[in-house]
Amino acid sequence: MSGNAAWRVLIADPVAREGVEALQADTQVDVRTGLAPDELLSIIGEYDALVVRSETRVTADVIAGGRRLQVVGRAGVGVDNIDIPAATDRGIVVVNAPTGNTVSAAEHTIGLMLALARHIPQAHASLKAGEWKRGKFVGVELRGKVLGLIGLGQVGSEVARRGRGLEMRVVAHDPFVPEDRARALGVTLVDLATLLHESDFIALHTTLTQGTRGLIGDEEIAQMKPTVRIINTARGGIIDEETLYRALEDGRVAGAAVDVFSKEPATDNVLMKSDKVVVTPHLGASTAEAQERVALDVAEQVLAVLRGEPVRYAVNAPLVAPEAAAVLGPYLDVATTVGMIATQLQDGQLGDIEIEYTGELAQHDTTVLRAAVIRGLMRPISEENITVVNADLVAERRGLRIAERRDPSAPDGIPNLLAVTVRTRGGQTRISGTIERGQVHLVDINELLVDMTPDAPYLLVCDNQDRPGMIAGVGSKMQEFDINISSMKVGRREPRGRALMVLGLDEAPTEEQLREVEAIPDIYSARLVRL
Repeated sequence: MSGNAAWRVLIADPVAREGVEALQADTQVDVRTGLAPDELLSIIGEYDALVVRSETRVTADVIAGGRRLQVVGRAGVGVDNIDIPAATDRGIVVVNAPTGNTVSAAEHTIGLMLALARHIPQAHASLKAGEWKRGKFVGVELRGKVLGLIGLGQVGSEVARRGRGLEMRVVAHDPFVPEDRARALGVTLVDLATLLHESDFIALHTTLTQGTRGLIGDEEIAQMKPTVRIINTARGGIIDEETLYRALEDGRVAGAAVDVFSKEPATDNVLMKSDKVVVTPHLGASTAEAQERVALDVAEQVLAVLRGEPVRYAVNAPLVAPEAAAVLGPYLDVATTVGMIATQLQDGQLGDIEIEYTGELAQHDTTVLRAAVIRGLMRPISEENITVVNADLVAERRGLRIAERRDPSAPDGIPNLLAVTVRTRGGQTRISGTIERGQVHLVDINELLVDMTPDAPYLLVCDNQDRPGMIAGVGSKMQEFDINISSMKVGRREPRGRALMVLGLDEAPTEEQLREVEAIPDIYSARLVRL
């Protein structure tokens, strides 16, 4: 134990020395790693702050036992090992260090790309085995090649800068990055099909969500050049590993470099069987500099909370102020839901975003609602835990331009309405919602009245011509696919005009099944929304 301050900090997992020393300057620090769950429970009540990595689980019991606990710091990005709702209920701030390993992950991507292009691991192993086979390991240059980035977030942006420095042409697919942001990086935004078709190297930098799991499968590989090389330092599961293995062995993919796997440790993964794969054991953040930055970042966050200062990387929100809770509280789910739907229905690059509050909502500080909208917009494509304390920072990092408009007058028959409009170069998508009988209620989509409660896990949104047989045609397809319809609404401006059909589904149709729905005459598009 060291330091003279009254605050006590428990470091329960190994963190870099620099972080420990930063805390010791102002607090009393105990470093006790490898604690069993019952040991942690028995002592946590003595501490004002707890610092962990991924090994220690901060359960609801630990939170409840921390009677002095003000802050839990995660020396890293993910907070899956911390019970965030329990911490929030107790008013305990959870902080992390989301940017400390960005450069390390980007450099590891470039390192794997170079190793892949020049067969460095294979040549090393051959020479160490006593062979001198120069002709076996003829590689390719990076200069002049097309680097395709799936995801242009923090790590993707750093990889783009380094790819440009290697004189590569960089293209990216990320519908949630504005064009001016990509332009500033020297990156050309393209659709996924174009990226797959044109790229010589494809690097994955998207998060693993329900929508990106298995993103690269047989259909996507079929669109690639046979000389393509794939690098994954993002998340295991984005690439279907069995499919990638078959494509490598069949010569449909020239090589792959993989740092992350669907199940880890991954010593028996199918990719280990291929000589065309370079593998590393999840080393993206494993540099001395990254560990030091992460430790210092989390130490600074912990100290800021203890001092009552603002923090940049808090991952849970303070409670809504009591005087506004009765009005705003129920609309947090509305804000998140309309944001999620707007993200999944928009076409093109995400541009300006407008949030409209009407009725009594407009008379309150809507910071928490704006944060909930941003959380909804990002949820389908980001693992970040977005709250009122970090939402604006996340939006700023993503280059999102968010405007708010207020109208205290209530729409006809609706005391409070929250609407989100997402604008792209190709047009705009507007979703509005409210609370009805205590549940989230969608009012309209693109100003077509749908008037429904989105209580199914999926929505199928069909843009179609209003004519006899449309509902029966889509319903028959769902019956053919053995997909249960829980609800259905049609919004239209006039009989036999352009209409919107929204079906609540208990199961998700596949991409092929969606194309079959779109093939029905007078259906212009069929989009799946995951709730």
